[in-house]
Amino acid sequence: MFGQIINTVNDALYSYVLIIILVLGGLYFTFRTKFVQFRLLKEQFHAVMEKPKDGESVSSFQALMVSTASRVGTGNIIGVSTALCLGGFGSVFWMWLIAIIGSASAFVESTLAQIYKRKGDDGSYGGPAYYIEGALHNKPLAIVFSILLIVTYGFGFNMLASYNLQSTFSSYSFYNEKSTPWIIGLIVAFVVGYCLFGGGKRVLKVTSTLVPFMGVAYILIAIIIVVMNIKLLPGIFETIFTEAFNFKAIFGGFSGSCVINGIKRGLFSNEAGVGSAPNASASAEVNHPVKQGLVQVLSVFIDTVLICSATAFMCMSSGVEPSAELSGAPFVQAALTKTLGSFGPIFITVAMILFAFTTLIGNLFYVDKCIFHIFGKKPGNGFMSAYYIIASAIIFIGAGLSADLLWGIADVTMGAMTIINMPVILYLGKYAFRALKDYEVQRKAGKEPFFRAKSIDLPDKTDFWN
Repeated sequence: MFGQIINTVNDALYSYVLIIILVLGGLYFTFRTKFVQFRLLKEQFHAVMEKPKDGESVSSFQALMVSTASRVGTGNIIGVSTALCLGGFGSVFWMWLIAIIGSASAFVESTLAQIYKRKGDDGSYGGPAYYIEGALHNKPLAIVFSILLIVTYGFGFNMLASYNLQSTFSSYSFYNEKSTPWIIGLIVAFVVGYCLFGGGKRVLKVTSTLVPFMGVAYILIAIIIVVMNIKLLPGIFETIFTEAFNFKAIFGGFSGSCVINGIKRGLFSNEAGVGSAPNASASAEVNHPVKQGLVQVLSVFIDTVLICSATAFMCMSSGVEPSAELSGAPFVQAALTKTLGSFGPIFITVAMILFAFTTLIGNLFYVDKCIFHIFGKKPGNGFMSAYYIIASAIIFIGAGLSADLLWGIADVTMGAMTIINMPVILYLGKYAFRALKDYEVQRKAGKEPFFRAKSIDLPDKTDFWN
C-alpha cells in the first residue's frame, strides 16, 4: 500500500511537475545568464584553482569535491544502469539535456548561497534554508526545506547508497542474501562514523583526496572499453538519438519512457536545482560569489557529461542487451565481465565502494548544515555525537532493505526539495544575475573581481560582503 502511494506521487511529480519546473527554469536561467555554462568555461577552471588567502579556509576546490562527492555516487553507476534497462538508450540524451540546462540553475543557486552565507566558528556555511530565511524572511519554509533535505540525504539517499554498495557483492560466491548485506552495512557504517567524529575538516580531506582519484580512474577504464569496441560507437549514437525522439514509444508508456527515466536519473545524479550543492558552495572562501557559482557548473559537467556518460558508454558498447531483470548493478557487471573478463566485476566493486563512500559522507556534510540552520547554531557535542551514531545506524539498516522502495522515497523527497528551491531561486535570481554582471564588468576592466553587497543593491543584511 505504502509503495503504491509512493509510486503514484512519483508518477505525478516526474511526469509533469518537475519536468516543467526544471526544464523551463533551467532554460530561463540559461538565457538570462547568456549561456553562462558555455560562455564562461575558462572562468570555471580559473575559479576552481583559486586558493583561500589564509591557506586554511575551505577552498573552491574542496567545496567542489564535497558537492561532486554527493553527486558522483552510486547514481552514476546504478542510476544510469537502471535508466538504460528501464528506459532504453534514449535515456542518455535526456540525462545530457537535463544536465546542460540544469547547470545554469546550479550556477544561480550556488551564487545565492554564497551571497547569503553565514559566519560560523569554523568558517562559513549556508544553502537554500539560509537564503530562504535571509531574503524571503520565511523561517517556517526554511525549516521545512531543511527537514526535507535531512530526510532525503540523511535517510533516503544514504540508505540507498548503502544498499547499492553491498549489492555489487551479489555476484561473488561468498555472498549470502541473509547475512552479507548486514555485514557490509556494519563495516561501512563504522568507517563513515569514524569520518563524522573527525568533523567537517576530515570529511573535506577525505573527499578532496578520493573524488579526483576515483573519477579519473573510472573515466580511463570507460575510454579503454569504448576504444576496444570503437566500431560499435556510430551505432550507439544513432540508437541514442533515434530512441530519444521515438515519440510513439515515449508517449505510449510515458511514465516508463526514456524521457522520464533519463530525467529522473539525471536529476538524481547531478541534483541541479534541487538545493543540495549550495550547502557545500556556501562553505568556500572566495572574493566573489559568482566564482562558486561557476565552480558548481563544472561539478554538473563532471557528474553527468563525464561520469554518467562513462557508465552509459561502457554498458552500451559491451554488446550486453539491457533488460528489466539486469536493472542496476547486474547490468554494469555483466557488461564489464564481457569486455574485461574477471577484472570487470572487481573494478566495478572497487568503484562502487569509493563512489558510495564519498556519497555517504558528502550527503551528511549537507545534513550538518541543515541541522545548524534548524538550531540556529552548531549544536553541542552530545547532540552531534548522538546524530552521528544515528546517521551511521541508518547506513547499516539501508544495506538490507528493498532498493525499489528506497528509490521511490528518495525520488519523492528530492522532488519536494526541488518544488521549494526552484521557485525561490527564480524569484531571487535577479541578485545572481546582477552579481554575474558585476563580476564580468570587473573582469573586462582587468581587475580581480571583488564583491560588495551594495554593488547589486542587495536589500538584505548579510554576514559577508559588507
